[in-house]
Amino acid sequence: MTERHRPTIVVTRKLPDVIETRMMELFDTRLNLDDQPMDKAALLEAVASCDVLVPTVTDRIDGEVIAAATQAGRCKLIASFGTGVDHIDLRSATEKAITVTNTPGVLTEDTADVAMALILATARRLTEGDRQVRHGKWQGWSPTSMLGIRLGGKRLGIIGMGRIGSALARRARGFGMSIHYHNRRRAPVDLETELEATYWDSLDQMLARMDVISVNCPRTPATFHLLSARRLKLFRPTAILVNASRGEVVDEPTLARMLQRGEIAGAGFDVYENEPAVNPKLLKLDNVVLLPHLGSATLEGRIDMGQKVILNIRTFVDGYPPPDMVLETEF
Repeated sequence: MTERHRPTIVVTRKLPDVIETRMMELFDTRLNLDDQPMDKAALLEAVASCDVLVPTVTDRIDGEVIAAATQAGRCKLIASFGTGVDHIDLRSATEKAITVTNTPGVLTEDTADVAMALILATARRLTEGDRQVRHGKWQGWSPTSMLGIRLGGKRLGIIGMGRIGSALARRARGFGMSIHYHNRRRAPVDLETELEATYWDSLDQMLARMDVISVNCPRTPATFHLLSARRLKLFRPTAILVNASRGEVVDEPTLARMLQRGEIAGAGFDVYENEPAVNPKLLKLDNVVLLPHLGSATLEGRIDMGQKVILNIRTFVDGYPPPDMVLETEF
């Protein structure tokens, strides 16, 4: 591929205009103008006819797609537009010597903003109140109407103290919350000191003591249903859960039943286990805030992501390891 002046790339979804324009300038670029997700047949055709595939989280790059790329002998780089790579079969890509890159680090603040917004909206019943006003059900102010919970003095348990978890902790500190966390590895002492954070080696013990729990870990085989039915039952009935990470980390059917029964006070979702499908039970509940996976949806963030994709492609085409290369052992 290094001998090709303009590598052929296929972009599976509509990206910001400035990014698509730059890609057109640098590469032989095939854009998805109608922004409809590619089905399996389209993905198979794409990897057989390109040097670089630029997919997003809506594209399932499984072993069959990897095999098609290998058989055609052209596609050597999957430059994913996004941080998570659970939609890509990394093991198959490694075995077939196909490099995978992602776009880490540029969405930290945007996603942390949404996680904090979910905490606020769920604790203070903001979307429920909005629905009352819009549907003509609000009868005026009352001393006992729409009572939520105060965040100051409450304990926030963060599952996954990485970039986003740490950024969320800084925001929550501004609201007077006490920071607790569970992580694969304990955070550096200076970070714990800055955040006055309490580390819990036992996730079970942390969950049983928190007022608010936020999911901020990636989707990996080890984190699938990390919040299982057993663990969800450890929650206090007054606790709320927010998830702006990956839907598969939570046993969503069990959580929906518990929310319906009042066994957990509330929940805020930006991601879902089977998205874009949403559990019908969640749609009927007033104690749930539902967002359409917009955690990273800022123009600045999307442009930063696209620039990382371009940098990864150019570095790879020039014969060097791309800066955001993903190793199977990392996930």
